[in-house]
Amino acid sequence: MSSSDHSATRVPASFSVSVADVELEADDLDPEQIVSGDPVVTGKVLWESADGKQVRGIWQITPGVVTDVEANELFVVVSGRATVEVEGGETLEVGPGSACVLREGDRTTWTVHETLRKAYHISY
Repeated sequence: MSSSDHSATRVPASFSVSVADVELEADDLDPEQIVSGDPVVTGKVLWESADGKQVRGIWQITPGVVTDVEANELFVVVSGRATVEVEGGETLEVGPGSACVLREGDRTTWTVHETLRKAYHISY
């Protein structure tokens, strides 16, 4: 690869953040996803590829029960606890330090026991 080819590839600058301290922004939760409780979702995108196919960020949800259809995602829980039931698959118990992989198209039900904050990488 020539140096001109390399410069055409936009590589993000290296960075570090304290996941626990990043200020999050309100994120809409479709009311049809709420099964019970009054969960509130917040998040912050830290980086997104130019084509929008790779996203890295931080996401938080308060206690309640919600459903979702997942993207191809790897996340690590920083704080909180939840039970994630994958339709037709496993039931995952996640908490601080848990690394979790969700497959694109997985239909999930999240029972959030304690406000959960995670750092994630999604591939579309």
